[in-house]
This record gives sequence, C-alpha cells and structure tokens, in this order.
Amino acid sequence: MSLQLLTAVNCGSLLQPGCSLLQLDGGVYLFGQKGWPKRSCPTGVFAIRIKQGELKLRAISFSNDSCYLPPLRCPAVTRLEPHDEHPEGYLIHGGRTPNNEISSSLYLLTLDSHGCNRKVTLRCQERELVGERPGARYGHTLSMVHSRGKRACVLFGGRSHIPSGERTSENWNSVVDCPPQVFIIDLEFGCCSAHTLPELSDGQSFHLALARDDCVYLLGGHTLSSDSRPPRLFRLRVELLQGSPLLSCELLNAGLSITSAIAISAGPSHEYIILGGYQSETQKRMKCSSVVLDDSGIRIEPRESPPWTGEICHSRTWFGGCLGGGSALIGVPSEGRPAPADAHYFYQVCFQREGQGESEEGTQGCSQESTDLEDSTPLEDSEELYFGREPHELEDSSEGEGDTYNEEDEEDESQTGYWVKCCLGCQMDPNTWDPYYSTELLRPAMIYCSKGEGGHWVHAQCMELTESLLVKLSQGNSKYFCLDHGGLPRQEMTPPRQVLPLKRSPMKLHHKKGTMMLKMTPAKKSLFRRLFE
Repeated sequence: MSLQLLTAVNCGSLLQPGCSLLQLDGGVYLFGQKGWPKRSCPTGVFAIRIKQGELKLRAISFSNDSCYLPPLRCPAVTRLEPHDEHPEGYLIHGGRTPNNEISSSLYLLTLDSHGCNRKVTLRCQERELVGERPGARYGHTLSMVHSRGKRACVLFGGRSHIPSGERTSENWNSVVDCPPQVFIIDLEFGCCSAHTLPELSDGQSFHLALARDDCVYLLGGHTLSSDSRPPRLFRLRVELLQGSPLLSCELLNAGLSITSAIAISAGPSHEYIILGGYQSETQKRMKCSSVVLDDSGIRIEPRESPPWTGEICHSRTWFGGCLGGGSALIGVPSEGRPAPADAHYFYQVCFQREGQGESEEGTQGCSQESTDLEDSTPLEDSEELYFGREPHELEDSSEGEGDTYNEEDEEDESQTGYWVKCCLGCQMDPNTWDPYYSTELLRPAMIYCSKGEGGHWVHAQCMELTESLLVKLSQGNSKYFCLDHGGLPRQEMTPPRQVLPLKRSPMKLHHKKGTMMLKMTPAKKSLFRRLFE
C-alpha cells in the first residue's frame, strides 16, 4: 500500500468533482471535465497518463460518425464487457452539465481505432430509449446484470430538478430525490420498464452499486428529503424472463453509511476496495473497506487505510476515481493565501498484493463515483480549452505526450477562421485534427490564400506542402494561392514598403563658444579704423 503525490502538468484545473474515469483497451480516460473544449479537444475526453510522478492528459478524438457528448458531471456509468461480437465499451446516462442542465440521454462509448503515435479514436453514439424511460437525473447508478443468457441494465436513484409545475423563480435550480423506482433497460431494443418495490421507499443518490450475475448490491447513499446517510444495503435480484423481467429486493444488515465513495477493483473475482467518500455533511470517511461478492452473498470487512497526508486529512472535500490494478486517483482542493497556481493536489493510492511489484504507470480501470456537494461554480459556454506542447515534452513526442492542456495558451481565434475555412478539396476533419508538422503547436499549419473576396485560410497539409517549404513561405511577405486558385507557382510579391528618408537637423553643441562681440562707440570705431589703415 502506498500514497504518492502527483504533479499535474498543465491539467490540474480539468479534473473537477463529479468527473468520471473510464477504462477502454487498457487505457484510462477522463470524462466530465471543466469547460467546453470546442476547438483543440471538441470531444471533452482525455487520456490519463501517470509516469514518474507526473499526471498528464492527452486530447482524444471521436470518429466522424460520432454524436456530440456534453461534459456530464455525476452521470451513471457502467462498463460493457465484450458480448456477442460487440466490443467493450461504456454506457453513460444522465449527468449534469457545467451550465446546471440535467441530461436524460443514454450514450454508448466504444473504441473505434488505434493509430500511430498511440493515437486513439473513440466512437460515441446516443441510444434511443422507448417505453417507461427514466427521466433526467444525476448522482444515480447504472449496473449490468446477466440472467438466462441475456443481459440488461439496472438504473436506480439520483436527483433531478423540481417538476416544472412546481418550479418558481426562487426554487428554479433546486433539486429533489427521484422516485425510488428501478428501471430495466434492454440494450438490444432500447425498451425500458419501471418497477416499484416496497423495500425501496425513499430516494437514494450518490450510492455505490456493485453487480454480480443477476444481483445488484446498493450500498450507502444520501436521502435529500431527510438529509440522512443511513447504513443501508439492498440486494436487488433481476430475472430476465421471456416476457417482462421479475425483480425482488432484500434488505441486508451489513451496510455502510457512505456517499460518493470510490469502488476499486481488486481482482477478477468481484473483489473491491471501498475508498473515500463522506459519512456526514462535514466529515469525510477516512477508513477503507474490502467487499467480496460470491455465491453466498456479500462480505464487507475493514481494511487498513493508506497513510493520509495533512492536506487530505484537513481538506473538506475530496474526489477521485479508479485507475485499475488496485490503484485510485484522489484529488483534494489546494488552499492557501495567496491561492496556489494548481487548483488541486492529486495523489495515487496503490493497494498492492503480496508478490506484486509497483508499476510505474499503474494498471488502469474505471469507476462509478460522483460527489454530492453542490458548491461547484457553474461555467459558461464560452470557456474553451487549448492544447500545446512544452519544450520538455517535445523530446518524447513519439510517446504521445504532446497534447497537454495549458491555460496560458488560450487566445482569441474568432477572426482567423482556422477551424472553418479551407480549400474546396480539403479532406481534413478539424474535429479530429492531429499534429502533422513538427512546427505545429496550437493549430494546424495554415497559409492565407489571397484570391477571392476577403481571402481564406488553407491547410498546408491539404496543399501537400513539405515542412521545409512551409517554413520558407512563412518567412516572406508574399501572397499565395491555394490549389483551387492556381496553386503555389502563381504568386505575387507585395509591393515593397517605401520608406521616406528622414530629415536630420544638425545637433546643437551645448559647449561651443560663440564669436565675441565688443560694444564700441562710433568714435572708437573710427579710431581703430585709422590705426589699422
């Protein structure tokens, strides 16, 4: 067991409470970040890489047939194992946007392709639901159950806005517990069914949901109506019959009073470590627990906690996610006067078994965690992110470390049209742009075509320019034309700038002695004249 402090390289402000960590094809991806990255990272999904104590993010692109995925906070997330020629992926339902809007959509996130330089392309598709669809919510859970050779999703809990008929200007953004209904979603046809069970009488949010076969265990949670965190533990059994599913619920005694905890996968046989979370409104849960799901049920036992640092112990809030391989990422807000440059301190917690060596990068995984705190500041749509390369990162650009977030690189490009205008034969997709030239830092290499009304920008890659020619063109003051307007051979030099010669006035010497003038009367003048004659 170890606790390591991480250095966030130009990305500390992206990881915020309510974000999720996803695992696909051995990689960990951040979802639900800060802001609306419409330019350099329009997808809002980043690959997480931990190496030599440094935490770095890399922008991930989507395929051309993907839909838009908003940066959802506190969504319900569950992993889809490969099944019947369907690849592994993630289901994402609900969540809250930075503008405090609550979603009711269901998204499927899968791996599309692997490229060179560790380039990963994801595919995001919105799944259409029919029947008794769950409403917009956040802080709920989504789990996969397998029964009679079929699989389905189990959705439960969460919070939502007050119904539209009860909303006023004073309570417009107030939230309430969703009704304690259990939704079963058939992934093949998108059919939804709602079920009400007598054992589930109160709303529940920010709880943990651990699934094995046809059972889902609901652990902990917060009830907003009573403002309580009772030590509850429910076992939900789902039988996927030929007609409608059959549900049963059982209240167990070995529960935990916890919310917003992290479930770390500690082994392939449904073993988990419960880390973090809160046991009251003002008190974090500093203890850890081991959870084992087997044929006999569920076993919860205390486990030794990591050696918490002073920043973690004294912080009021914390958040994080599972990195896989028995490790987790934890963030605590940084405090002090003046305010530190980094928004949070980040730590990697590793629970190593005997005989396992500590990995430098760590095994990567997923989590379903969220936070129930409402004090995050809403962000505006105009907040956008830019990515650049630091000089020390260019050395290992072959490892894919170049696309890191840097707030200092933000600038206004609304007048340049870098991401909109190009030549008619442009084959580049600005949403999935990847650096082509080594000289490209913040945007694709462009040249300005002077032909036409106002001109337009053209991708240098579309014109099949070499990097040396591109550098040469950027050093002159020439006008160039794209391939649709004659190509590079046709070019006109701009008229040289005429510089008028400057008129220089002679400088006055301050210490130059002037000619001495004597004041004489006319009589003296005539006397001197006669003497010299």
